Amino acid sequence: MSLESMASHVDAASFHIPTSQVLQALQSRNASAHGPRILMLYGSLRERSYSKLLTQEAARLLEGMGAEVRIYDPEGLPQPDAAPVEHPKVQELRALVRWSEGMVWTSPERHGAMTGIMKTQIDWIPLSEGALRPTQGKTLAVMQVSGGSQSFNAVNQLRILGRWMRLLTIPNQSSVAKAYQEFEEDGRMKPSSFYDRVVDVMEELVKFTLLTRDVAPYLVDRYSERKQARALQPARMPEL
Repeated sequence: MSLESMASHVDAASFHIPTSQVLQALQSRNASAHGPRILMLYGSLRERSYSKLLTQEAARLLEGMGAEVRIYDPEGLPQPDAAPVEHPKVQELRALVRWSEGMVWTSPERHGAMTGIMKTQIDWIPLSEGALRPTQGKTLAVMQVSGGSQSFNAVNQLRILGRWMRLLTIPNQSSVAKAYQEFEEDGRMKPSSFYDRVVDVMEELVKFTLLTRDVAPYLVDRYSERKQARALQPARMPEL
């Protein structure tokens, strides 16, 4: 279908045809020199938290792949609407989200769902801060730990939230069943197929982050938003 045949429906000034040439030019022009910046969130405050241990194991892998990693400690983070956004733990979380180019969310499964601590962290992350959208176009990997047999309820919920936050959620994911059996006393994860999957997920996250981080604004640039922005521009006065 040609643009002319769509003329009655499409604003021609706002309609852009995606091309590989534009992507390649942006990747060359904006190429980052630093390692991928990954923020990691986990969803438990227990002293021996398996979601935290899995997060730390994944962080070692990411650092081994050249990534810069920050792990956020949710201890002391208030419930949404129970404190102002100026709360230090809220400000710390939001600053880390702005810093990041990708994220890893790891939650225990509790009563067939992610934990409240996990959801609280995500709820404090805004979709927008003025003209800035701190999560849009960044990558996301999701993982979960379970006390019983393998389940995917928590990661499925995290995927829904990732889409809502306009994150680029990678295809692979990790679900560690009977997590209490998968870690040594010192907190290190035992060799297993579960461990191998974690390696797979972190490798894929780094690859997708390297692929998308320098072109993220182009990837999430939308026709509808360009059209709306044009409509809000003041009309130009005719030249005399």
